[in-house]
Amino acid sequence: MGIKDQFQDKAEQLKDQAQKARAGAQDEASQRRQQADDRARQRGQQGQEQEQEQLKDAADDARDRFQS
Repeated sequence: MGIKDQFQDKAEQLKDQAQKARAGAQDEASQRRQQADDRARQRGQQGQEQEQEQLKDAADDARDRFQS
């Protein structure tokens, strides 16, 4: 095996390693993005629930004042 073949083999190895690393990084980024989306969705849902609770409390207060 000549020097040129050795360099080509090494280049192929490095290329394969880079592709695997890139795929792993993309998978990790996708997972992190999904987790961030889930957290944002959860925070949004909690915010809506709090807002609904506040509106209900305000409506109850208004009803109580009206009935008094």
